[in-house]
Amino acid sequence: MQEQQPTEKHPFAKRFRGFLPVIIDVETGGFDAKRDALLEIAAVTLTMDDNGWLTRHETFDFHVDPFDGANIEQTALDFTGIDLDDPDRNSVPELYALTEVFQAVRKAVKEHDCNRAVLVGHNAHFDLGFLNAAAERSNIKRNPFHPFSCFDTASIAGLAFGHTVLARACQLAGLEFCNKAAHSAAYDAEKTADLFCIIVNKWQQLGGWPLANTTDEEDESLSP
Repeated sequence: MQEQQPTEKHPFAKRFRGFLPVIIDVETGGFDAKRDALLEIAAVTLTMDDNGWLTRHETFDFHVDPFDGANIEQTALDFTGIDLDDPDRNSVPELYALTEVFQAVRKAVKEHDCNRAVLVGHNAHFDLGFLNAAAERSNIKRNPFHPFSCFDTASIAGLAFGHTVLARACQLAGLEFCNKAAHSAAYDAEKTADLFCIIVNKWQQLGGWPLANTTDEEDESLSP
């Protein structure tokens, strides 16, 4: 009987400790994840070719109904330009939006042979806080994201381009950025995804990955 050869894992599985970076952007009714409404959410998945280059893959986005009793600050609506009375808004309940996003993320994690998703965001802990609060409200037990680890493109853009504001960092990275389209969850998530890919790919181009003279076992032993 011929011995079955082990299937080669997707290159993504070896890049971030088996985590799949997924870009999340939220638009909200304020800054308090427990009290203020989640009004928009977008998730962007990434993929990687056999040479290790990252590219943007799929986008999933939803306008979200404010949860019962949610606070919504008028200043937040003025900032985002969200019109809750717009008949074309086509908003959905939090549970539906998160179920669809999490299902897509779990599918991407499986397709790339990863074991969990890790959130990528611009000022990422803001987005992670709202994501976790919404999942808790919706009583979702299988959240595919790491509960506290994340990649913050504001921080790594400050390192790579000397600027932490998304619009300016994108411009410095050579990406077009339309300020009129900004503060839409889908637009901001896609621009954040492109920025993240540029920085990770540039690091690889400079020879920063894979780490020289470091085995997979040594890399795992050094990880917290």
